[in-house]
Amino acid sequence: METTEIKIDGMSCQGCVNNIRGVLEALPGVCSAEVSLAGACAKVGFDAAKVDRAALCAAIEDAGFDAA
Repeated sequence: METTEIKIDGMSCQGCVNNIRGVLEALPGVCSAEVSLAGACAKVGFDAAKVDRAALCAAIEDAGFDAA
């Protein structure tokens, strides 16, 4: 399992946090997703054989947020 931290812009409330966590956890290969409103980031544990960092960022962006 690999871990990555993704910076996220556009979150304004706990609902945003829950939305992003749900989007990430729904991806095949994601083992854990911790999203921080205060830190404006997500720490994601994932299986690199099933999903890559670009797909994680794309899922966040598809949910309406900016990911870097």
